[in-house]
Amino acid sequence: MRHRRHPPRHQKEPAPADYYAQSRYRPEYHRPEAEPAREAPSYREASRPNAPPRPETYSQRNYQQAATPPRPAQADFSGSDFSNRDLKEKDLSNRNFSRSNFSNADLSDAFLHRITLAESNLQNANLFRANMLEADLSNADLRGANLIGADLSGADLRGANLEGAKVGYDDRVMVKMTGAKLIGAIMPNGHVYVG
Repeated sequence: MRHRRHPPRHQKEPAPADYYAQSRYRPEYHRPEAEPAREAPSYREASRPNAPPRPETYSQRNYQQAATPPRPAQADFSGSDFSNRDLKEKDLSNRNFSRSNFSNADLSDAFLHRITLAESNLQNANLFRANMLEADLSNADLRGANLIGADLSGADLRGANLEGAKVGYDDRVMVKMTGAKLIGAIMPNGHVYVG
């Protein structure tokens, strides 16, 4: 009677043939991960340093050129005389005025982005609120110039003479000089800037 109480063993456990049929190695579920990336590479994978270079399309080339425009060539006005001239609010950006004379000139509110004024005479010039972003003022003479409110961010003032220049009121400096190069410049108080 014992064999009637316990069902046969083959009903409880699957047959060995069925078990191995279910767990058999199936290549479609074990494809290498790199295969789909080769078929349709994503932007992230294509931009990796070790990824093979992809050919540029016409639109990609245009975008890259538009994103980083070349610096425009400077019009050459070197050695010119603009002393005592009214140049208020004028746009003189990206021009070469090296070794020019701007003494006593009114350049207030002028746009002087990336202008070259190396070795120029700017004595007593009015540069009130002038925008001189990345201007080249190396070895320029700025003695007595009014620089209050001027933006000299990224400007090259190495070797420039700023002795007696107006840069603010009392102890408050009112000139923006973020990232300006000042090594060797003579500061308004007469001290040479050494870094």
